Amino acid sequence: MTDTRRRVAVFSLGGTIAMTSQDEGGATPTLSAAELVAAVPGLAETGVAIEVHDFRRVPGASLAYRDLLDLVAEIEALDVDGVVITQGTDTIEETSYLIDLVYSAETPIVVTGAMRNASTAGADGPANVLAAVRVAAGNETRGIGAVVVFGEEIHAARWVRKAHATSPAAFTSYPGPIGYIAEDRVRIWSRPTEEPKIARRHLGNDARTAVAQIGLGDDGVVLRAIGGQVDGLVVAAFGAGHVPMGCVDALTDLAEEMPVILATRTGAGPVLTHTYGFPGSEADLLSRGLLAAHTLGPIKARVLLQLLLMHGADRDGVAEHLSRIH
Repeated sequence: MTDTRRRVAVFSLGGTIAMTSQDEGGATPTLSAAELVAAVPGLAETGVAIEVHDFRRVPGASLAYRDLLDLVAEIEALDVDGVVITQGTDTIEETSYLIDLVYSAETPIVVTGAMRNASTAGADGPANVLAAVRVAAGNETRGIGAVVVFGEEIHAARWVRKAHATSPAAFTSYPGPIGYIAEDRVRIWSRPTEEPKIARRHLGNDARTAVAQIGLGDDGVVLRAIGGQVDGLVVAAFGAGHVPMGCVDALTDLAEEMPVILATRTGAGPVLTHTYGFPGSEADLLSRGLLAAHTLGPIKARVLLQLLLMHGADRDGVAEHLSRIH
């Protein structure tokens, strides 16, 4: 008899969801993908056929770009109806967006994790995995790109943020979740606009990028120190894209050397282009060669910049890609 069940591949990368507390102190990744899946109540009742892949077993903070690019290569070789990725929450807002940028197939990809390890009371991993499998197995998120599922909410990879260090409700997004899961049903009420992809197979050598957050009284000394160490920079500026006057000359010099993206550190809203005109305003900085991140926050902008530089893009190429982001 032919098995007509929906098939979902679960890739485990480690992180809190795969951790247990050790006698010598501290939680470490110990659980395999099979052990994670086996601990999920109600998974068998979904009727979904699960195949498990132990891809990595590391903390989320130790994942690297090459780990994720290798993961996408493995996913592209599969014939399944959906994919669930479990990993550490420290880097979910970056890894999910990276996957979203380089994966162009229609198959749903769902990233999830846990804020409480499997040894603690109220561990949230099993519920998150069950919800993620439901989303990955359905057609509701087909073609949307990568999403993050946490606490029964579905967030677009482009917008999701980790907004709390310890809360099980740590993940949020602006303008909000694109859907949720209730009574075992996946409900989508918003679909992100399409964003241009970056061909994974054309990514070359690693580049070095950084985020520089601007603070009160900043005089540009740190910006100048960063200059010789990176191939591209994201500036996490005040408000709609503003910096102190003491930073203007340093940023002008950096923009002559490399792509410098101007983002807002606020967590939501766009970088403006022509509302303010004082030295250090968004209009002033853009006239000096900086590139507006538009609605991308600094963390996402750095992921995009890293991949574009690995793709061989120069400043004009970065600018052209950013111009197509809403």
